[in-house]
Formats: sequence, structure tokens, C-alpha cells
Amino acid sequence: MFIQIFTTGGTFDKIYFDALSDYQIGDPQAGELLQQARINGDYAVQSLVKKDSLELNERDRDLIHTAVADCPHRHILITHGTDTMTVTAAALADIEDKVIVLTGAMQPARFRDSDALFNLGLAIGALNTCPPGVWIAMSGRVFAADGVAKNRIAGVFEAR
Repeated sequence: MFIQIFTTGGTFDKIYFDALSDYQIGDPQAGELLQQARINGDYAVQSLVKKDSLELNERDRDLIHTAVADCPHRHILITHGTDTMTVTAAALADIEDKVIVLTGAMQPARFRDSDALFNLGLAIGALNTCPPGVWIAMSGRVFAADGVAKNRIAGVFEAR
């Protein structure tokens, strides 16, 4: 099974700039995390955009949709910011015959206490077991994309 990974930025790829006291989107972390986790399989990582998900617009979602729809591979993993992950997932709902899994992180992947590595592993597992459709792998669970919401207060994704 070949996995095409598309990255869009979000907290997953954020870097804390101490001198600036803010976060900026850095290079995609998915490939490095998969190497650290010793994931055995073929994959490719392609950065589509480097934005906080609150900054994604319709043009960005069209770009993501086109990349996924035109991808010759059946298994697609998208790292995405958590704030609008469900919006992008909904924009991909019309793509048939592919297993599309979106995942992200509440803390940057470069942080020791990040959930990025766990969520990425969960997403890989979902790609191996879920039927075609759009899925969100967060908070230790795999959700149908149209049946999940982010609970901002608790900092988790929950079924709705």
C-alpha cells in the first residue's frame, strides 16, 4: 500500500520562534515522524500549503481537493490544522474510491508533549483499515468526517 501524504501546515508543522514569541509554519514533519516511528511502507510527502487552518480559504481547499482527486494513489493522508479540519474534510466528501484520512495536532510535532506522532500513527492505522471515504483520526479515535467536532475547551475531537 502506497500512502500519499499531503501537508497543509497547521499546528502539526508549527515552530516556536523564541525571539519573536510566536509560532510560524515550518517544514512538514510527517516524513521525519514516520522515520522515527520506523513505519515500514512506501509513502511520499508533498506540501500543498503552509498555513494555520484558520487562514485556509476556498482557493486553498480547491487546491487540496484537486491534489487528492488527481492523485493516482488510493490512500491519502492529510496533515491539517485542527480548527477547520472538518471544513476541509467536508470539501473532500465527493471524492470516491479513496481512503482519505485527515489528522493534526494540538501541540506542534517538535514539542515533546505533542500528540502529533500518536495521531499520525493512528491515521496510518486508519488508512489500513477504513473503507473508502473521508475520515478524521484524532484524540485516539477514528471518526467519519461528517460525524465529528472539535471540543475547543477540552482540546479533543468528539463524535457529534
